[in-house]
Amino acid sequence: MPQTSPYLRSDLRESVAVMAKRFWIGLTVLFSVWVLLIIAPAILGIYGNESLGSPLYGFFSNICHQLPERTFHLMGHPLGVCSRCFGVYLGLVVGALFYPLFRKLDDAEPLPLYGLILAIIPMGVDWALTFFGIWENTFTTRFLTGSLLGIACAVYILPALSELSYFIHARRSRTARTD
Repeated sequence: MPQTSPYLRSDLRESVAVMAKRFWIGLTVLFSVWVLLIIAPAILGIYGNESLGSPLYGFFSNICHQLPERTFHLMGHPLGVCSRCFGVYLGLVVGALFYPLFRKLDDAEPLPLYGLILAIIPMGVDWALTFFGIWENTFTTRFLTGSLLGIACAVYILPALSELSYFIHARRSRTARTD
């Protein structure tokens, strides 16, 4: 559904744009808070509050292996997730923040799926080369391939939320006309 969808009444277009902007702000804040939660245990550890960071490490252990040799450290204290996972989550923040610079927030036209698939390939190659003993990946390669995937995911999530705002307003519009 492009921004100028003939199915959307012109008086609703502004409402859809406002809702799409709210989705963008909400998602960007959510992604940012998630990244701060990943960094928080290390910061708490730096200031001698390891016991406060321990539940966060426990929580993130459910979604990441947290291998110390694959995890960034701040002044000797590990982040809550490994470098690749951190790259994915930080990439989500970066992708969401920069999204409005190259696409309108209320543009719900789906992007071609091949872009997301292309963003997965570097991570797969990085993992496979290490798995098969061809080379050992590094913090940098894990972080960069994770970041690339995170940015791509944000770029695909945001149009889906714009489309959701169209559906919500279309449903409200139909309901209002039948009342």
